[in-house]
Amino acid sequence: MYAEHRYQPQQSRAVSIGASLLISGAIITGMIYSAPNIIKHIAPTFEARQIPLDPVPPEIKPVEKPKIKAETRTQPQITAPDPVLKTDSIVTLKTTPDIPPVQPDIAKPVESGPPVTVDPPRPVSSLIGAKRDPRYADAFQPNYPASELRAQRDGRVSVRVLVGADGRVKSVEQVSATSPAFFEATRQQALSKWRFKPATRGGVAEESWMTLSVTFQIKDQ
Repeated sequence: MYAEHRYQPQQSRAVSIGASLLISGAIITGMIYSAPNIIKHIAPTFEARQIPLDPVPPEIKPVEKPKIKAETRTQPQITAPDPVLKTDSIVTLKTTPDIPPVQPDIAKPVESGPPVTVDPPRPVSSLIGAKRDPRYADAFQPNYPASELRAQRDGRVSVRVLVGADGRVKSVEQVSATSPAFFEATRQQALSKWRFKPATRGGVAEESWMTLSVTFQIKDQ
């Protein structure tokens, strides 16, 4: 048996191939020009818009509870006091490059000035107290106060008087008195009539205080 075999000329084959290429090229070109329109219809349009975000709330830190430190009470240690008393002492030592001069020769006599004479201390004279002048003894007793005389009352007065260098009384102070009338009579008599030999120290008259007493009795009047 023989298979049927037909002969096709080469020219018709070339024509069919060229026609196929032309058709394929036309299809591809059409797709290229129509692709943007197709994409426009297919791809949706997105509009960008800024949306504000909610503010972020502040971070809240947890409150820390205070830590309670447990105190342990311990009995203070008993220590004996230091028997040595401590004192702050600052000792400053200074050095100097200067060399002290040579000490003088001990064997050589030292020249001295004229001798100095020192007067011996004078002995302190004791004070010789004042005394009543006997020439004025009759003027010592004061006049009897009239009020006390009518009351038939005796009295006694003790006074402290300042005797000046001239022997006169300069001041009278009451030590004790039976009544103010007795003291006033005594004071007036002392300032006006009393005379004394003043106190002396080394032969020089000085003021001095002395205490005297006066007695008032009605029988003497």
